[in-house]
Amino acid sequence: MAAPLAIDRLDRSRPFGALVLGRAGLDLYPAEDGGKIAEAAAFTSDLGGSAGNIAVALARQGVKTGLLTALSDDPVGRFVRQRLEAFEVDTRYVRSVAGDPRTSLALAEVRDDDCEVTIYRNNAADLQLTADEELLAGVAAAGALIVTGTALVANPSRAATLALLEAARAAGTVTVFDLDYRAYAWTSREETSAVYGQAAGLSDLIVGNSEEFAVFANDGNGEAAASALAAEEDRLAILKRGGEGASVLGPGWRIDSGVFPVTALKPYGAGDAFMGGLVAALLKGAALEEAIRRGSAAAAMVVSRRGCASAMPDSAELTTFLSSQTMTSNPTRV
Repeated sequence: MAAPLAIDRLDRSRPFGALVLGRAGLDLYPAEDGGKIAEAAAFTSDLGGSAGNIAVALARQGVKTGLLTALSDDPVGRFVRQRLEAFEVDTRYVRSVAGDPRTSLALAEVRDDDCEVTIYRNNAADLQLTADEELLAGVAAAGALIVTGTALVANPSRAATLALLEAARAAGTVTVFDLDYRAYAWTSREETSAVYGQAAGLSDLIVGNSEEFAVFANDGNGEAAASALAAEEDRLAILKRGGEGASVLGPGWRIDSGVFPVTALKPYGAGDAFMGGLVAALLKGAALEEAIRRGSAAAAMVVSRRGCASAMPDSAELTTFLSSQTMTSNPTRV
C-alpha cells in the first residue's frame, strides 16, 4: 500500500476550495489572429497574469476560489478586479495600493510561431502585497493555497508569501508551489535558488518545467532536482514537458502521461490551465491520474483559443472535450 501523500489530506469542507497568490493583470492582444504587436491597429483585452488565470480556471470548474494579490488604485486595477468578479473569483483578499505601483500589463500575439509577448512590470503593484491579519487567517479557510513564483521576486510580497505558506501549513491547508520562474525578474540565480528553496520546503506539491526545476540544481538537471524534491517527506513534484506531456514524481514512483493533440493558436496559457484543472479535480476527489488527465485537457483547450482567463473551460466544456478526444498516452504509474 502506497504511503499517504500531503494531497490526500485535502479538506474539501472548508469555505474556499482554493486560494491563489500572485499576479493578475491586463492582457492586450492584436485584434487579428496572427497579427504582430508592432503592426496592430487594434487590440482586444482580457484578464491575465498567472495567479489570475489559475484562479479563473478553478472558478470555471466550480471551485470556490479567492485571489490574494494587490492592484493599483486606478482604472487598470479596477478593470482587473471587475473581470475577476465577472468570472466569480472572490476578491475579498485583493488589496488596492495607491501611489506609483502599477498593475501588470502584457501584450501577447495570437500566433503559434514567432509569438512575441511583452510584459510591463516596472514597480508592479502585486509585489506590494503584505500578509495582514485577514490574509493570515484566511488561508485556514481554504483546502489548498497555490502560490506562484513571481510573488517571491521582491519584498514585501516575498515575505508575505513565505508567511502565508507557513500559516497555511500550520492550518493543515495543502500548499502548492507553481514555480513560474522568469529569469529576467531576478537579480541572480543564487538568489532565486535560495528563495525558491524556502518556498519549496513549505510546499506539498511543486509544479514546473525542467528549466524551472533546474533552479534547485547546481548541475542544471531539472528532472533530477524534481525527483529529489519528491523524495522528501510526503511531497509530490509535477514536471511539465510541454508537447510531450507531464510526469508526476512521488517517493519511489512516477506517473507519466501524454497530451491531447490540438491545433494550437498560441503557445501560452497552458500551464495555468493545467494547474487549475489539476487542482480542481483533486478538490473534487478525483484520483491523481484523472486529475492529470483533466489538467492536460484544459491546457490543450486553452492553447487552441484566444486569450488566457477567458479561454479557461468550464466543467461542461471540459467533459465534452474529454469524451471526444484521446491522449497520446494515458497517465500510467511506473
